[in-house]
Amino acid sequence: MWFLWLICLLLPTLISGEEEIRPAQPNIIFILADDLGFNDVGFHGSAEIPTPNIDALAYSGIILNRYYVAPICTPSRSALMTGKYPIHTGMQHTVLYAAEPRGLPLEEKILPQYLNELGYTSHIAGKWHLGHWKLKYTPLHRGFSSHVGFWSGHQDYNDHTAVENNQWGLDMRNGTQVAYDLHGHYTTDVITDHSVKVIASHNATKGPLFLYVAHAACHSSNPYNPLPVPDNDVLKMSHIPHYKRRKFAAMVSKMDDSVGQIVDQLRKSNMLENSIIIFSSDNGGPAQGFNLNFASNYPLKGVKNTLWEGGVRAAGLMWSPLLKKSQRVSNQTMHIIDWLPTLLEAAGGPPAVANLNQQIDGQSIWRALVQDKASPRLNVLHNIDDIWGSAALSVGDWKLVKGTNYRGSWDGWYGPAGERDPRQYDWQLVAKSRVGKALDALKMLPSRADQQRIRAAATVTCPAQSSQGTSCLATAFSAPCLFHIRDDPCEQYNLAKQYPEVVNALMTELERFNATAVPPSNKPADPRADPRFWNYTWTNFGDYQNTRNDLDTLSGDITLAKTV
Repeated sequence: MWFLWLICLLLPTLISGEEEIRPAQPNIIFILADDLGFNDVGFHGSAEIPTPNIDALAYSGIILNRYYVAPICTPSRSALMTGKYPIHTGMQHTVLYAAEPRGLPLEEKILPQYLNELGYTSHIAGKWHLGHWKLKYTPLHRGFSSHVGFWSGHQDYNDHTAVENNQWGLDMRNGTQVAYDLHGHYTTDVITDHSVKVIASHNATKGPLFLYVAHAACHSSNPYNPLPVPDNDVLKMSHIPHYKRRKFAAMVSKMDDSVGQIVDQLRKSNMLENSIIIFSSDNGGPAQGFNLNFASNYPLKGVKNTLWEGGVRAAGLMWSPLLKKSQRVSNQTMHIIDWLPTLLEAAGGPPAVANLNQQIDGQSIWRALVQDKASPRLNVLHNIDDIWGSAALSVGDWKLVKGTNYRGSWDGWYGPAGERDPRQYDWQLVAKSRVGKALDALKMLPSRADQQRIRAAATVTCPAQSSQGTSCLATAFSAPCLFHIRDDPCEQYNLAKQYPEVVNALMTELERFNATAVPPSNKPADPRADPRFWNYTWTNFGDYQNTRNDLDTLSGDITLAKTV
């Protein structure tokens, strides 16, 4: 009896001590949108495209308002998976094309492999885009237990074909097998269905779940039908006058509904209360016809694959009951490389990241986000591309931009019509959405007044005028431009002449990074990759060796032998 009495006496002390009793490992759901612009979600101030499910997560979680990604697809995905800047994996120059004989280096340990060591089961639904020329580069050989989706960078949303450099082939997989049976199933629905199936069938007794939902939306499709979306969904966007922008909006809306279905299945499976959900775009939006698409980064400058804020500042949020201080807008600096250590600490505590600092570039932001403390990240390398002669770096509130892409032709400010849509934001849609209802049942959906406060705080505005600075005319040979991002998030006023000492300090830091860069791994297209040699499918062509030497002139079939 005295022993029980002693336990009761000491229990409050044990609980309130320095060592917290860790809850069960959280499920981790990472939803990555493709080519979604900063202004393409409702929680940043636009009412043009309804995104009630995403907005409900944002208002009840943390809106990441100083969240950065790489400027284009493959570099961002490599950064997410490795926790390393693309300059340290050779993935810094443009995207990985389907015919290239390369991929994310195999010596790189990636996020699902880390999580699997902590007891997780990992699955992917959707886009891979980190190499498929040999099977060992594909998801099932890199830590994922299942994959329904595609290996390359884009596809038609209905027939799942991809056109690259005048080569055309099917790219949809179930595991490593071509998924012919999914022909005619809309890609967003395919990704959603697999995600829901994974959640519904997850056996929690065998450990927590890591689900990577890599949407095709809202990336453009093939040139002959760049924005495929069901007509009924387009009709719902009739308030948008620009037809192609209207189709883009319908694609976003379909993805928002996907988020709702995924969260609803987490609720049905009793997994929501012990989950971390991240929503992020992979890069800035392709606006005004860039890449045949019509996203909006308003009021930020630039588009996808530029180093302006519109190319690298992403729409992002984090939601979880584990967040002690949620329902807020975070201005803590964060980069996509930080997700790997952040999620590892969430999954395994400080020991899980104890030895990571010397291996990766990312920093764990977990405790900073949970407790609303200062971010440990002081600088962000946006990219260094010595082939195109462009680079950008942020340190604190200062940002240095050196050179430009596309000879400056995409260095402007682009919105649907140069401004936000004047329509009234429909708050009822948030409450009535699947996510809104699920969070309301958990008593985690903030009041409308709080939602309005949060949305206003997440809306970025540009200063009307400044007595300092000039416009930045960036070229490959011009002097670098300097911006104070907190005061001038729209990069209107170049302060390089006023603060030469800051320019010099940031240039020194940029040179330090460049000294650690590895050469870009880009390679010429391999003629063996041509889908016409593989029953018109994009496949793991590097696992085979041609037995003829005239691949470049072949017009018919070729004989191939499996390599050992």
